Amino acid sequence: MESRTYTGGCHCGKVRFEVDAALDRASQCNCSICGPKGYLHHMVRPEQFRLLSGAEDLTTYTFGTHAARHQFCKHCGVASFFRPRRDPSWFMLNLRCVEGLDVSKLSITPFDGRNWESHPDAPYKGTWGAS
Repeated sequence: MESRTYTGGCHCGKVRFEVDAALDRASQCNCSICGPKGYLHHMVRPEQFRLLSGAEDLTTYTFGTHAARHQFCKHCGVASFFRPRRDPSWFMLNLRCVEGLDVSKLSITPFDGRNWESHPDAPYKGTWGAS
């Protein structure tokens, strides 16, 4: 699949982003935060991601090592992206927040985030569906 520009954001529309990527695959993590959220991950480099609006509408949740920055809209609560622990300069998209993307057509790979500490050097970017 070729890279193209997608838009997305939160439920209330205050947080809006644009990303240049080939969004044909994702990962589904079973960790304590991603599992309950139903997050479908796809990681992109910083130069592929543009926050169009809503920087002031984001709030951040951290836990454990506090390296990952789980950002979400402080108005509607939707988490459309976060900054991953392994490399906080990248963006981890929630593909459920990308407009016009049929997630049923994605190749989804499970990721054992619940036990990530025991295998932190496992292939990371490929596992997360990175572009």
